Amino acid sequence: MSSWLDRARPVLAALAVLAAAAVLLPPVATDARHYVFAQALQFGVLAFAVPALLVLGAPWRNLAAAPPRPWPPWAALLGFLGVAIAWRLPIAVNAAARNHLVVIAEAVTLVAAGCALWLELVASPPLSPRISRPLRALFAALAMWSVWAIGYILGFSGTTWFASYARPAGHGLSILVDQQIGAALLWAVPGVVCVPFIYVCLMSWLRDGSDPDGELGAVRSQLGGSGLGAERLPRGWRSRGA
Repeated sequence: MSSWLDRARPVLAALAVLAAAAVLLPPVATDARHYVFAQALQFGVLAFAVPALLVLGAPWRNLAAAPPRPWPPWAALLGFLGVAIAWRLPIAVNAAARNHLVVIAEAVTLVAAGCALWLELVASPPLSPRISRPLRALFAALAMWSVWAIGYILGFSGTTWFASYARPAGHGLSILVDQQIGAALLWAVPGVVCVPFIYVCLMSWLRDGSDPDGELGAVRSQLGGSGLGAERLPRGWRSRGA
């Protein structure tokens, strides 16, 4: 598996560049100024797909030594959540629809925050994750769920969220339908990226972990030290002796 991934890394890095170009250049970039669903697709690709591919592609793999990561793992998660949620606020979405420079700022911050998070989730030689597999799965799930929550609210909203995308009835796609399609994409893109990773991470932990109960204890210690709440592990992750 690792040797296959090592051979695929240049391809993954190239796919990251192509994915970013696909959503930052016409026709997607043009449509993102007029349709909520195109802007949601652009956001999802920049926040989830591009960082994951870029980190897995490891363009820094030829470095002699791993560069320092001064932030703790939980700070990378909180940083990503803050950046992702901020760019889904109506004021940010409206600004991006009006000014292409705002889109560039969105792309840079989303990719940077996403890479910082994924560096804690997957091996990216010479960098390695600093947290256990169950905690990596939890981090990915929280990132995904945060955007899913926004998509859920957007999809079931009966009002126009974004003034820049408002248009008279009968002129093209209805704004409410547009928002519902955008909400579906806010579910689909994070799900496509995160759900397989969460599954593989948990299955690998269950298959290879010599002491699952001991590793769960380490997860509790890590959560307690980060202030994220050691007593709120999902019920299915509690040790058999608990």
